[in-house]
Amino acid sequence: MQIKYIVFVLSLLLLKANLFASNLKDSMSLGVNTYIDNGDVQVYSPTLSLFKKVSSHWMLGFKMRIDAITAASISNGSSADHVDVVTGASASESVADDIRYAPTLMATYENGDDMISFGGYISEEVDYSGKSVFVNYVKQLNEQNTALGIGVSQSFDKWKPIFNRALPDDKRQESKVDLSINQLITPGFSLQGVYSFMYSKGFLSSPYHYVLQDDIAKFEYYPENRTGHAVALKGVYLLNKDNAMNFSYRYYFDDWDIASHTVNIEELHDFSKDFTSGIRLRYYTQTKSNFVKELDSYTPTDKYYAIDYRMSAFDSFDVGIPFIYKTESGKLTASIDYYQTTNNDYIKNWYGVDALRAVYTTLTYEFDY
Repeated sequence: MQIKYIVFVLSLLLLKANLFASNLKDSMSLGVNTYIDNGDVQVYSPTLSLFKKVSSHWMLGFKMRIDAITAASISNGSSADHVDVVTGASASESVADDIRYAPTLMATYENGDDMISFGGYISEEVDYSGKSVFVNYVKQLNEQNTALGIGVSQSFDKWKPIFNRALPDDKRQESKVDLSINQLITPGFSLQGVYSFMYSKGFLSSPYHYVLQDDIAKFEYYPENRTGHAVALKGVYLLNKDNAMNFSYRYYFDDWDIASHTVNIEELHDFSKDFTSGIRLRYYTQTKSNFVKELDSYTPTDKYYAIDYRMSAFDSFDVGIPFIYKTESGKLTASIDYYQTTNNDYIKNWYGVDALRAVYTTLTYEFDY
């Protein structure tokens, strides 16, 4: 879970960097995000972003996110319905099982058709700490109808399990490179192609998940290296003066034999000059890893053990409604999404439910100052 949020926040940060860099203006945003699922996970996240132009070419940025997380894997090293016979850890008595603090500092330089953004990110929580640095460069060509981009990030993370467990390696590092090209096809249609390379090493499984059979009680253990590739095509199409469509397709594959397809479609309608809303749909499917085995089929001589459903084959669906309201001084954006996986034996085994179902929301107010 911790890794997922780090990647999610960093992706939002890089997107925010590009959006603000194109204008280099003083701006601020306040927001709150929520996530609740039927696997006993709840997350409440207030956010603050502040961008300040310090010269005609330079802008500095600061972002702060605080996550109040309730999850059985943090409080007792297991799911709500499992007795943790492996660790013997006890549950937390606090309102939230973990509070994560994630400040980010960044700078942006823009000079005509060239823009570069760089910065660093820190995340601290009860059982995980993360540090990351990143740099993005965008070159505009063809009278700014074409944009070429490259982004590089490197994370340096460390596990700190809530119980006294000696991990094979308590560190986790991930390197990522993104190459992109964005082309304006017509005044109302643009396309972007992205290639991503990812390399991870260290302890890549969770310190809490374990395989429990009649003759086996083993913590999860994955290969110590993972190399992944992804290609994506994204488009924005103006249907008419009141309707626009965003769409994307992403294909991912790695050396763990996991391959996935992701399709996103969003339609937005201007109900007035101030209010925009619509609907978005997402479909995701993936194959299983080459080391996960059927439940109750592991043996003491197996090199790897996996019980996390994300190492198995599954599909998921997402439907959401975005809202945008423009005010005289800024813009209010909000959304609500419903997420569900297909039925999965690994989810049933760990969470006690046939499929994961979640509702997550966002609410942000942005304004210039």
